[in-house]
Amino acid sequence: MADRNGFFDLSKTTLSRRTALKGIAAGAGLALAPGFVRYSQAQSSAPIKIGFQSHRTGIGAAYGRWYEKTSAAAVKAINDAGGISGRKVELVIEDDGTDPARGAEVVAKFAKQHKTDIVFGTLFSHVVIGSAPAAGENKIPYFVVSEGHHVASTKLNRYVFQPGITDVKSQIQSMAPWIAANAGKKVTQIFPDFAFGYDHRDYLPPALKAQGADVIAQIAIPPTESSFTKYFPQIPAETDVIYHVMVGPAVLTFVKELGEFYGSQRPQLFGFMDSLEATDINSPGLEFLDGSHFWEGSPRYAQPDDSAAQKAYRAAVGIDDNGAAVGDPKDVSTASHMFGCWETLYVVKKAMEDAGYKGQEDRAKLVEATEALKEFAEGPEHPQGPKTFNGKIHQCFGIQNISKVEGGKLKVVHKTKIEDGLYEPEGDYTTQAL
Repeated sequence: MADRNGFFDLSKTTLSRRTALKGIAAGAGLALAPGFVRYSQAQSSAPIKIGFQSHRTGIGAAYGRWYEKTSAAAVKAINDAGGISGRKVELVIEDDGTDPARGAEVVAKFAKQHKTDIVFGTLFSHVVIGSAPAAGENKIPYFVVSEGHHVASTKLNRYVFQPGITDVKSQIQSMAPWIAANAGKKVTQIFPDFAFGYDHRDYLPPALKAQGADVIAQIAIPPTESSFTKYFPQIPAETDVIYHVMVGPAVLTFVKELGEFYGSQRPQLFGFMDSLEATDINSPGLEFLDGSHFWEGSPRYAQPDDSAAQKAYRAAVGIDDNGAAVGDPKDVSTASHMFGCWETLYVVKKAMEDAGYKGQEDRAKLVEATEALKEFAEGPEHPQGPKTFNGKIHQCFGIQNISKVEGGKLKVVHKTKIEDGLYEPEGDYTTQAL
């Protein structure tokens, strides 16, 4: 069941096993039968508790809601197939308000109060950075679905992993050749003024420089800004391409005002889908986006060459061919990012089973088992595409999609290769003590 905000109330679904402690048989909803062994008497039968750090409120709320839907669908699929090593999985949810300080409190609460096996789910990079120390202090594995380079930079700690979604440095490196060859050589960047935006600020210029293109201006905008017109006069007249990546509840306002500022005479546009996540591309005022291009992790719109795994994943998480909630075309998903929740949970499953994980005393084994992973084949567990994993930097590498706006839809026109986004590790988490 979902509450009025569209979040899942897991205490009212078969995903929760708290009621088992009160005398309900696990997964069946039946009264205790003779021979039933309580979880406290059989640790191997206890559910695996995953602390879901959700952006239920704050600027990340739209992502948080869809991250929750995707995670609930993945947990259901895992449980329907027998769980992890025969144990059911339970999500325990806490709202971090998309706030770094609160995020750290939530991680500590999962470790000390809820006593979850791991923490999972965080997106916004400033929240990940603020929360990571609490994961290290409490020695609880922290699996994030973020995108920033903060994990792969090896500036966090050994308990933090990003195995289900690629990072900005890799994404930019993969796409820079296409941007330079197809969009233009003189690029102005517009990005959010916090850690995620700084990754774009720092990694786009050298990536384009290697392709014979230049970033001629960089414009940072506070992520809580509600109007953007005052920033647009800073865009140099000689700009060929506006590279934009904005986040938060005002993204629709951003793209509308950008269109109003330029009218029909605009530079080429290359956007990260963050600028339009959870927003209907056919909203009034967005007509000017026709012909522009976007980066997408996983495509919002169903594509003619979608694999059977991709189709099954979309059905499981409840999005239609346009990337909106089934039955509600106005409820547009965060498809470009939320697949990472599905894939990360399957990475957790694989690592726990490899580690022979039985309880919190095996957290160090889980860390080492995750670091030992090498690659993930495309399929039901990884529908976005194949990936490799570098255990030294706790980061995966995968394909990227470049999509063109045509007729009010997004059509994938280019897919990168895994090797396009590979880079040399900047450190090695495995040298840190557990």
